[in-house]
Amino acid sequence: MGKDMEAGAAGFTAKDYTDPPPAPLIDAEELTKWSLYRAVIAEFVATLLFLYITVATVIGYKHQSDPNVNGTDAACSGVGILGIAWAFGGMIFILVYCTAGISGGHINPAVTFGLFLARKVSLIRALLYMIAQCLGAICGAGLVKGFQKAYYVRYGGGANELSSGYSKGTGLAAEIIGTFVLVYTVFSATDPKRSARDSHVPVLAPLPIGFAVFMVHLATIPITGTGINPARSFGAAVIYDKEKAWDDQWIFWVGPFIGAAIATAYHQFVLRAGAVKALGSFRSNASS
Repeated sequence: MGKDMEAGAAGFTAKDYTDPPPAPLIDAEELTKWSLYRAVIAEFVATLLFLYITVATVIGYKHQSDPNVNGTDAACSGVGILGIAWAFGGMIFILVYCTAGISGGHINPAVTFGLFLARKVSLIRALLYMIAQCLGAICGAGLVKGFQKAYYVRYGGGANELSSGYSKGTGLAAEIIGTFVLVYTVFSATDPKRSARDSHVPVLAPLPIGFAVFMVHLATIPITGTGINPARSFGAAVIYDKEKAWDDQWIFWVGPFIGAAIATAYHQFVLRAGAVKALGSFRSNASS
């Protein structure tokens, strides 16, 4: 890894910066450390809480806006799509803030996948995180069903489904672009180079990440209900367990993983000039 000297903004001095070494692909020694299991537990609990609050918000909104329940006032009842988007974005802000120092605050297999591709986490850690996230999502959705089963079943269980009038290609594209926005924001907000280059611009990483989730939900709730998180979609589908949720399930895995991969490549090779650095290193070695 080479050192970078970035020109600072007017009146500010840039700091010397060295990229941290990449995480090992497979680190068997990691399995002997309590810090790994503590992080896995944190991911499980955070995803459980995320699904419980957000799915309960979706169910509550659909009940409050049900014309069979509230009659003529149904359209003005409940938190609305804006409130649902705030619930998702706000919970991500809270949970990333709470768990960032323990697990990194992924709470999303697509985020974990992107960070794995960037060699920020090992394969073992990535797999354990994804398993914990999916199990946490199942438990979180299960709590909502346990507390309000009748409403849960009646109003779709908060499961992601492709809305009528949209093609599967449109739904897939919405998930790819939405996840790109999220993972791109994660990389930008957590880039350690910002501490050196932009120390005069403090960034509370959970805030832009939460806002990214909020904004993506505003755009894609009408299309897919907004997945951009395979664990969220999987957990809700497992507990709801209806045909439509499973028919569209592949969209909420393929789309986020493609979006995460594109965001990773864009940040690492374009914004961080990874390809240029690699080429420069190759030329230096060839000429020596």
